[in-house]
Amino acid sequence: MLLSLKKQRLTAAAEDIFALFEKTIAEYEEELSLSKEENKRLQKLLDAVLQPQLRIHRSGIITAQEVKLRHSLPLRGEMAQKGVQLDRETFSCSICLDLLKDPVVTPCGHSYCMKCIKGFWDGEDEKKIHSCPQCRQSFTPRPVDVAPLKKHKLVEPSKKLQENICSHHDEVMKMFCRAVQRCICHLCSVDGHKGHDTVSAAAERTERQRELEGSRHNIQQSIQDREKEMKLLQQEVEAVNGSADKAVEDSEKMLTELIRVMAKRSSEVRQQVRSHQKSEVSRVKELQEKLEQEMADLKRRDAEWTNVSLTEVDVLLSAAEPTTRAGFLKYSQEITLDPNTANTRLLLSEGSRKAAFVKLQFYSSHPDRFTNYPQVLSRESLTGCCYWEVERRGREVRVAVAYKNISRAGYESLFGFNDKSWTLDCNQSSYLFRYNSIYTPVSGPRSSRVGVYLDHRAGILSFYSISETMTLLHRVQTTFTQPLHAGVWLCDYGTTAEFCKLK
Repeated sequence: MLLSLKKQRLTAAAEDIFALFEKTIAEYEEELSLSKEENKRLQKLLDAVLQPQLRIHRSGIITAQEVKLRHSLPLRGEMAQKGVQLDRETFSCSICLDLLKDPVVTPCGHSYCMKCIKGFWDGEDEKKIHSCPQCRQSFTPRPVDVAPLKKHKLVEPSKKLQENICSHHDEVMKMFCRAVQRCICHLCSVDGHKGHDTVSAAAERTERQRELEGSRHNIQQSIQDREKEMKLLQQEVEAVNGSADKAVEDSEKMLTELIRVMAKRSSEVRQQVRSHQKSEVSRVKELQEKLEQEMADLKRRDAEWTNVSLTEVDVLLSAAEPTTRAGFLKYSQEITLDPNTANTRLLLSEGSRKAAFVKLQFYSSHPDRFTNYPQVLSRESLTGCCYWEVERRGREVRVAVAYKNISRAGYESLFGFNDKSWTLDCNQSSYLFRYNSIYTPVSGPRSSRVGVYLDHRAGILSFYSISETMTLLHRVQTTFTQPLHAGVWLCDYGTTAEFCKLK
């Protein structure tokens, strides 16, 4: 599910980038379309500006303008005739009165055949003053003969020559009026367009050409910018795709490893559960067998008590407690500690006969375990006459007996501080008997071993100091309502208590 979600997010990110990419291309195409329209408009305006330029070939025989004008004579009538006459005079030599041959222009602007003006000026060389045959303007020194069109820029002949002639004055429209945005002749500039912002057609063409170049430069720059953006977007798409592929690959590896670890852990847990199950079943079976044995003993004893007279009962109840260690050993009871009751501060060893105060131990959770105090009960339930001994080490050990149903948590679970347990506190300097939070100081010889005698039927519980001899420390006379269990409580680190083997 995590892999699918990651793929969906990466796919959505890629789709957003492609959408942005397509939007950028659309904007670029729209801007390019507008730029093309602007180019067409400027080109059309340039054509209008360029049309007034006369396309004249330097042939010296007849001009293209004259040919066009002759073709237009039937249409223009008398005004066309007059225009042709004016143009013929313009392109005729005033010396030979013929069309210009190898034409040249004087500084004053009049045109002549080169041969004619040279012959005329040769005749004036003696005067050292040369003049124009028409306006008589003098020139010093003699001008250099220059063809009038030599410095002109020649272009292809115009196919719309008639459109370049002013319809009002039959003059070539060589000027441009910026007020009305169209070409005019020089007579229009002093007539209907007087006071308007007018420039030469060439100047306007240069200005429009400059604007066009600027516009084209901006468009080309925009194209380059868009191409860079497209390249960056493409790189970003490739980066996103690469990152997505890497993330998917890493996720698959991670999930594969996670599945492997979970499978391994599942197998381990299964083995632990089965092992614990086997151990617990074995323990329960042992308890069942022991309970069955105890039930058989109880039934046997019950049958015995049925046949015992009241006198015999009185004799049994008044039977004296043994006076020698050998007598007590006849009632010796092997005691083993129940790990399910041991507090996590206790470590059991020596076949569960010894308990030591240590660091926290790992025990499985169990309802019989003491949770607050470092103490433990025996597996065996005690009835009848029983005797056992405890070897202690360390600062303080409490030797106790308690009912099975003693609390397992809280203050009421502590041995000697409730009505379900009896304890002898043994420290390095004294003894102390406790029951139901009431303590009684006890005197007697100090020793590392304590003997405990229990006569459950008679309600007798005795504690002895064991050394080379046995010394009674304290005896309790009460009524026990339930089977008892032996137990110990340890003070701190280094403290141990071991139930001794007596047989």
